[in-house]
This record gives sequence, structure tokens and C-alpha cells, in this order.
Amino acid sequence: MPVAVASQVRSHRFPPSIASRISSLAQLPGDLLRTYPRPDLLQVCTASGLVPCSTSAFVERVRAIGLALTDMGMAPGDRVAIMSETRQEWVLADMGIVTARLVTVPIYPTISGQQARFILQDSGARGVFVSDATQAEKILSVRHLLPELEFIVVFTDEVPPAAVRGSHTVLRLEGLVERGTARAADPGAVARYEAGIAAVRPDDLLTIIYTSGTTGEPKGVMLTHENVLSNLRAVSPVLELTPQDVALSYLPLSHVFERMVTYLYMYEGLTVCHAESLDTLARDLQLARPTVMTGVPRVYEKLHAKIHEVAANAPAFRRRLFEWAVRIGTEASAARISGRSLSPLLKMQEAVADSLVAAKIREKVGGRLKLAVSGSAPLPAHIAVFFNAVGIPLIEGYGLTETSPVLTVNPRTRPRFGTVGCAVDGVELAIGDDGEILARGPNIMKGYWQRPDDTAAVLEPDGWFHTGDIGTLSDDGYLTITDRKKELLVTSGGKKIAPAPIEALLKRHPLVAEAMIVGEARKFPAVLIVPNFPQLEHRLKLLGMPLGPREELVVREDVVSLYQEVVEPLNRDLAQFERLKKVALLPTEFSIAGGELTPTLKLRRRVVLERWQAVVDRLYENP
Repeated sequence: MPVAVASQVRSHRFPPSIASRISSLAQLPGDLLRTYPRPDLLQVCTASGLVPCSTSAFVERVRAIGLALTDMGMAPGDRVAIMSETRQEWVLADMGIVTARLVTVPIYPTISGQQARFILQDSGARGVFVSDATQAEKILSVRHLLPELEFIVVFTDEVPPAAVRGSHTVLRLEGLVERGTARAADPGAVARYEAGIAAVRPDDLLTIIYTSGTTGEPKGVMLTHENVLSNLRAVSPVLELTPQDVALSYLPLSHVFERMVTYLYMYEGLTVCHAESLDTLARDLQLARPTVMTGVPRVYEKLHAKIHEVAANAPAFRRRLFEWAVRIGTEASAARISGRSLSPLLKMQEAVADSLVAAKIREKVGGRLKLAVSGSAPLPAHIAVFFNAVGIPLIEGYGLTETSPVLTVNPRTRPRFGTVGCAVDGVELAIGDDGEILARGPNIMKGYWQRPDDTAAVLEPDGWFHTGDIGTLSDDGYLTITDRKKELLVTSGGKKIAPAPIEALLKRHPLVAEAMIVGEARKFPAVLIVPNFPQLEHRLKLLGMPLGPREELVVREDVVSLYQEVVEPLNRDLAQFERLKKVALLPTEFSIAGGELTPTLKLRRRVVLERWQAVVDRLYENP
């Protein structure tokens, strides 16, 4: 295996990992109380404003939850699940589970009761925390199939109807806290709880996180305290956070990315504001006015599209001003990143562009954002270029659930757009014979829960983990992801096509909201496109063409021709076997609810193909 190991590269190396104040995540609440006692450790965004939670109140409730779980007979190593949207109670439950020496099993609240049953059954969970009555009903609907499940704790005061009908397994969170608070009056119980925290070893199991399952059955990724702590220590000096920073959290805490950075935020003493929901994100950005936030590419893409849509519909003068300001910002940003000095003229132009355009865009995200991080999926380079041009530093990282999760991050002052940056401290990278990215380090998972064969298939005896991603590593350590190994399309002629880069180029066009390449075992590749319907309707009006219902628009020959015109310039830059021979338009966006996207907004290709199989078949009826 030809190996290019990032630890041998000296250019653009990150600062070494910080010295940790804690040896396990179970020690985090106590460390917080000693190091960062503050009135607003956590905040919740609501319609009436921000609701704060102090460090002391947080730690007290965590201790109560931990004591209550122990009092209910939970033993070290037992699994307890959390099935909830991102909210303050998620963090409280997680920390309560961890300080009781138990193992947290996150479950996405968007999945069905039957899907949740698989995870609860496979992990052997003895209890589950849920956000509300709706989630509780999902669990109660499959409760008879889960003999090991002993209790359900509901965050809200809502009591699900099934509980009223006689189930005694359902508790309110406040009731659990009351039980733990009563136990806290016993010095012996508190002493045993604290001794348990001190006894947690770095290699003890912290969590089992089930992969979202873009293909096949979900597998439980086992991560230890040291796996996640090593990642926290490595990422901390890269992001350069301070206790004066404010973070906005809205991504699923069920995903390891947001969960790890939440641990990092607390370790660094930040105020963490939880958005009410994705639907209230615009409002909550104004409420929290964050200085740092994480996101997935789709969030930044939609914000980018919205900004450009507003500009495109503005009067001609304002539209030209916007384009000029972005061009000046891009030039200034590129100069700084490359280490060049700005000319006096460019400095003056940048100041004017910032005052008239960029500052107004920044106000839309609270006005204080000094760092935005993208992860979980590839970020199109032009999106990063744009946000950096308007004064919102957006950097991309890369990792997987199995790697706790961060493997690489772009340096804040020297990002290379189109790459996912350099290996963080302690991580080694290699490129296999087939182009697969391999990784090794203290953040690599312990293995898959009760699946030794699956573990052996991806984890070598010498510690190298097979990521399943294809990429290249530059001489100075920057990693570029080119595609998923398992997502390569193979045509009937044996030609291999990487769909993701082509799809990313298509989605740059204002008329395109979503795109998915098809062609597995077919004679040629084709593409399914979800139009950006507001932009499409605007274009049709300009062309004097009639509008109509979406279902009619996507099959009209004149509309399909517009999208063939979008595809043709791209085809000219592709290899002959990669060129998209046909286009089909779809009337609805891909969504989590529809099953086409995972909870972290990754494309489920199999689901899309199954749903639109008839459309795909028609593409190949008359080659």
C-alpha cells in the first residue's frame, strides 16, 4: 500500500493538542463548575427571548439525573438511549447518563418506531429519554418487542396516551430530577456517585452511535471517552475559542459532529445557545448573535442561494453593487489567505464594499459571527469563497462517526477551498492503492457493537481505518475528497463515474436545487434534477413562457430544454463516458421526511432511485 502520511508533513501543521484538565467526559460537569462558573452556560432560544441556565444549575441537574439512574438499578456499562431533537435537555440527559458510568445511545427523532426498535434492541438499552409525547408513542408502539427496555423519560410535561392507558414505564424528566435530588440528601449516595466518576477510565465505552444507514442496516459505532477527548484536544487549538464566544447549536446532537463540538464548547467555557428548531434558525441567529456556529453544507448552500436570490431580484443598480462588492471581497480574501498585502486601492474598495453590502449580510446571521465550520458532507468551494468574501470565515473539516469525528480541518488563516484541510494533531492519513483514504490515531473507534466481522473489514490490526472515501493528499498535507468509494457508478460498459463532483457543479446553477446522477449498470449516465422553482418561475416570466403547477412544469418539453442547456456546458468539460445524456426533472425537493436525505442531509441514493424508478426507467427507454 503506497502511503503518504500526514504526520510526516511539516507545512501548515496545527498547534499541538492542549493539555486536558479531564481524563473522561464524566469529569466535564465538575470541571465546568470549578473552571467556568457563569450565569449563562446554556441558553434556549424562544419566541419571547433567551432563557439562560447557569453552570451551577446545569451541574446540579446533571447530578440529580445521574443519581436517579443509579438509584433505578442502572449498572456501569448499561446502555441508555436519547431520542430527541437538539435541545438543552439532550445535553442534561447525556451528561447524567455519562456521569452515572452508563453508555449513551443517540437515536434520531426523525426515524420511525420500528427503526428505533432495531437500535434499542441491538444495543440492549435499558431506558430511553425522549423529547415529547410523539416520540414516546413511537417507543410505546414497539415496547412489547423490547423486553430489556425498563423505562421511558419524557423531557416535556406531556404524557402520551399510551402511558395514561396503564403503562408504568413512562416518567417525566422533572420527576426523575426530583428523585435524584432526594438521593442527593444522602452523603453516602453522593460519595458513591463521585467515586464512580473518578473511576471512569479513558478506554471505557462512552457511546454507541448508529450510522444513519445511507445503505444497508445501521451499525453501532463504539466510541470511548479517550476517542472523543483526544478529538476535543486536537480540535481546540485549531478553532481558537474563548469563554467570550457564543455558539449556536441546531444540528442534531444525535450526530457525533454536533455532540463533540458541544463538549468542546463547554470545555472552553462558551455560552451554548440552543435554537428552538431549524424552522426558527433565522430568528434564533438574531437572538443569540453567535460568534461561532457549525453547519452542514446544505444550510450554507440555502443561505447562499437566498442571498443571491434577493440580489437577483433587486433593481439593476443594487444588483451591480452586490456583484462588485462580492468581487472586491473575494479579491481581498484571496490576498490575505495567500499572505499578500492589500494595495491601498483594494483596502479602500474593501471598506466601501463592506459598509454597503457585506456588513448587511453579516447582520442577517447576528452580526458577530467570526467563525463558521462546515462538516458531515462536501462543501462546494464557491460557497466557502463567497462567505469568506463577505467577512464570514467559513472553513471545512472532514471526518466520520468512526473517527470521533474530526480527521482534518482547514487552517483558519490558510484555508484551501475545495479541500478539507490538514490532519489534526495526532491523526495520520494515508492513501491506499485504490485511492481510498485511510486514517490512524487515538480517535479511531473501538469497533462496531457486536459486529467483529464488520469491524475487521474496516479496521486493520495496525490501526489503519478504511474510511470508504476516495481522495488525494497534497505534498503539504491538504486532503481533497473526490468521492465515496461505495457511491462510484459503474456503467454497463465498465466505466466508473464519481457522481458527487458532477452533482456539486450542477447545484451551482441558480436553476438547480438538487441533482443526482444515475446510470448504475446502464449504457450511459443521466441526471435527476429538482428545479429551484422560484428561480425557474422567474426565468419563465422573463422568457414570456407560461407558468403552471410543478407536476406539469417538470414534464414540459420547453422546461426540460432549459435544463438540458444547463447540463450541456458541463458536459463539454467531462470525459465522454461521464457526459449526461438525458435529463429528468422531479417535482418535489429531497427531504428527511421523504426519506431521500439522512438527518444530516446526506443523499440516500437508494431511496431516491426506489421512489423515482419509473422516471429513471423512462430515461433509458429510447437510448
